[in-house]
This record gives sequence, C-alpha cells and structure tokens, in this order.
Amino acid sequence: MATLHVRNIPDDLHARLHRLAASDNLSLSAAVVSLLEQVVAEREQQVNQRALLSGMRRRRFAPPRRAPESVQLLRESRKR
Repeated sequence: MATLHVRNIPDDLHARLHRLAASDNLSLSAAVVSLLEQVVAEREQQVNQRALLSGMRRRRFAPPRRAPESVQLLRESRKR
C-alpha cells in the first residue's frame, strides 16, 4: 500500500479532521483515507457526467442546413 505525506496542513483543518475521526471511532489516517475515497469518487463521477453530456450534445439531432422549418412544413400540410 502506498504512503502519502501531506505537509503544511492548517491547524484548524487538522483539528477538524481529528474531531471527525474521533466521532467515527477512526484513526486520523483512516478518516483521511475515507474522506479522500469519497472526494475522488465524487470527482470521477463529475468527470464521467461531463463526458456523457458532452457526447450527448455532439450526437443530438440537428436538421440539415437547408431543411425546411417545421412551421413551413405544417402550413404546407394543412393546405392539402
């Protein structure tokens, strides 16, 4: 398993992390790993959603440039 060292954590953030860990009966390291897993999963989901939306926008239907407008087609159809 890899090791990650983080330096220069603000004292207030360290205290908040420590309180969260204690409230969940976890070590500080376990709490930080859990929080990192959650944040990374959320970020991956956001990236995947953006990619899906981008693909949907690219594939959505667009009529040909010289296609008649739908209003014009309806008027012609009603005249018949």
